[in-house]
Amino acid sequence: MVKKFCLIWFGLLSAAYAAESVSLTGRAMGTTWSARFLQPAPPLAPAAVSKKISARLEALEQQFSTYRPTSELSRFNATTSTGWFPVSPELAEVATASRRISEFTAGAFDPTLAPLLRLWGFGPQPRADTSLPTASEIDTALAFVDWHRLESRPSPPALRKTNAALAADFSSVAKGFSADALSELLVSLGAPEHFIQIGGDIRTRGHAADGAAWRAGIEEPREHAATLAAVVALSGHALSTSGNYRNVVTLAGRRYGHILDPRTGRPVANTLAAVSVIASTCAESSALATALFVLGEDAGLALATREKIAAVFFVRTGETFTQRHTPAFEALRRPK
Repeated sequence: MVKKFCLIWFGLLSAAYAAESVSLTGRAMGTTWSARFLQPAPPLAPAAVSKKISARLEALEQQFSTYRPTSELSRFNATTSTGWFPVSPELAEVATASRRISEFTAGAFDPTLAPLLRLWGFGPQPRADTSLPTASEIDTALAFVDWHRLESRPSPPALRKTNAALAADFSSVAKGFSADALSELLVSLGAPEHFIQIGGDIRTRGHAADGAAWRAGIEEPREHAATLAAVVALSGHALSTSGNYRNVVTLAGRRYGHILDPRTGRPVANTLAAVSVIASTCAESSALATALFVLGEDAGLALATREKIAAVFFVRTGETFTQRHTPAFEALRRPK
């Protein structure tokens, strides 16, 4: 799975708060997850909840992973059939959501870029050597990248490729979708007030123990430092951040980030260091953060402003960063 820019989450309690808060952590999908929820009455057993969360994430990883050869997605990618391929409702839903973002961004977001990820060394296998892909190699991979050729249906759930060599990678949506799934799980267990984080994706419902919205902090987009750049209020919202500086490869003596432009076949090379997006679901915020990063400072900000998307763009200026916000983001911003 693709690693994303890290976020910090808050909701620390004082003894004055009446509601009891439970915090759980673990690892899945190549990253860490955490969950904080307010105890309902009767209270839930934390160990049992943690076990259910781990089981849910394991099931989702077996659907979305490109690193597991037996996953649903890997088996779909391996088939050369252009007929309907039965999949889980979750995988069909993610494919449909991805297509919407592809249409919305005119192809700046494309889940069929798996051949490009492999070529640059961001797939399950590292690049065989440290040379740069040639223009010919990039053009060959690009010939199999086209979101129009990936179809999905909800009932019965299935995917279909109109090009036998098509391969999909939903890493830019899967963690966000999984955060949404854990939120639904906690609601079903009777804990509607919660804060979920998987890697750089956050999903919230309800309020923190003091009755206020959950607060989430966004770090500056630096490889190692954890300097707080902004704080936002989330109540029923999701927050995702995508950046191109932590998950990198070094080819021909130069570092390249993992977010690729599916229109050029090359790593994104613009003025942005990261983009954070707030949306109603984490699947949406995750995909939009990646898409807006690909579009860049001007085109991305223009689209987000026009469509009333809550987003902040971190523009790199030497060793420092300038923040550019949409009006919708400003409405949710809080003092640090």
